[in-house]
Amino acid sequence: MNPSLFIARRIIFSGSRRGGISRPIVKIAVWGIALGMAVMLITMAVVTGFQKEIREKVVGFGSHIQITNYDTNNSLEPAPIPNNPTLVASISRIPGVLHVQRYAIKAGIIKGEDDLLGVVLKGVGKDFDWAFFRKTILEGAPFNVSDTGLSNKILVSRFIASKLKLKVGDRFKMYFLQDRQQRQRAFRVCGIYETGLEGFDNVMVFADLGHVQKLNDWDTSFVAGYEVLVKDFNLLDPIAEQVNDELLKMNPDTAEPAEGKTVPVLQAKTVRELNPQIFNWLDFTDKNAAIIIFLMLFVAVINMTSALLILILERTNMIGLLKAMGATNRLVRSIFLINAAWLIGQGLLIGNIIGIGISVLQQKFHLIKLNQESYYVPWVPVHIDLFQILSINALTLVVCMLVLLIPSLIITRITPVKAIRFS
Repeated sequence: MNPSLFIARRIIFSGSRRGGISRPIVKIAVWGIALGMAVMLITMAVVTGFQKEIREKVVGFGSHIQITNYDTNNSLEPAPIPNNPTLVASISRIPGVLHVQRYAIKAGIIKGEDDLLGVVLKGVGKDFDWAFFRKTILEGAPFNVSDTGLSNKILVSRFIASKLKLKVGDRFKMYFLQDRQQRQRAFRVCGIYETGLEGFDNVMVFADLGHVQKLNDWDTSFVAGYEVLVKDFNLLDPIAEQVNDELLKMNPDTAEPAEGKTVPVLQAKTVRELNPQIFNWLDFTDKNAAIIIFLMLFVAVINMTSALLILILERTNMIGLLKAMGATNRLVRSIFLINAAWLIGQGLLIGNIIGIGISVLQQKFHLIKLNQESYYVPWVPVHIDLFQILSINALTLVVCMLVLLIPSLIITRITPVKAIRFS
């Protein structure tokens, strides 16, 4: 058997049965690591949960990548682009692209019983992915788009429904301006949704794409743009570059624009570029998490350094005897480093139980609530990532063990004569 491991095991298990000054210090160190680990795990779970939840909501409204006319500049009255099945097919073949869908938008005013409200009507086709809104709908259901006729159903937010006193099944009129002429359409509420993103919930309503095309005097060969959904958000930028490459391949001179209209130059923008303020805020949470992890690691290192020094000083006579019997400094240092690794392992185990346990409880039962108007979510979101858990544990163990090499050097300064003389 390895002599370092054998002696370290005797120290570990005999130390738990006897007193001494080191026992309370060791317990404090172990619990310091445990609480630090728990805080780090909860911090990362909450930060990742916030990012995932809010990112999904923003993407749900506008997809990962939007393809529009280069001159549109996020206008509520965008210039049309051709409805090009060939382009859709080529983008769909890009690795990592999940789905491509058409859309169009038009600013309008909803007239309720006692009030008026300006909104943005987003027209969607039968290719629209309703997965996100099915999770956010409070009442009713999404509408179906068909090729045989226009649907008069419309999906509104809870804010709009409350403001205008609308319920599922209610009918209302919506007014638009086109070429300085007023136009109106009658709609029936088919569903009420709520995402918590106030900037979107307060203005966005969804209806059949055909309504927006007719209101803008477009035929079915024109839309406002395309929305591209990707499989992995981490690959968003490289996929966007490939989409732009596909757009550059489209030669406008070979297209056949409608009479009196020109074929636009197309551009693809990511959801990060379209909503920089939200994603800058999410990026800032990463910095906060990094600061917390650094502080917790610092506390863990201080605790373990103090514990190791106390263990070494308390067993000075044992170190002297081992050296007198021919033990090398390396062997004696490894004894105490194994002891320290055992204590760190105890702290990590307890910390994981506490941190993961609290995260699971919050994930399942939403115990901690939030103000949705301020944080976009009604409770603290939590996302448990196995890779993050393993990474934090490995980082803590490696950092602590590397730093503990420094205080273990005190062993090399202990001589057998002095240690035995004063034992």
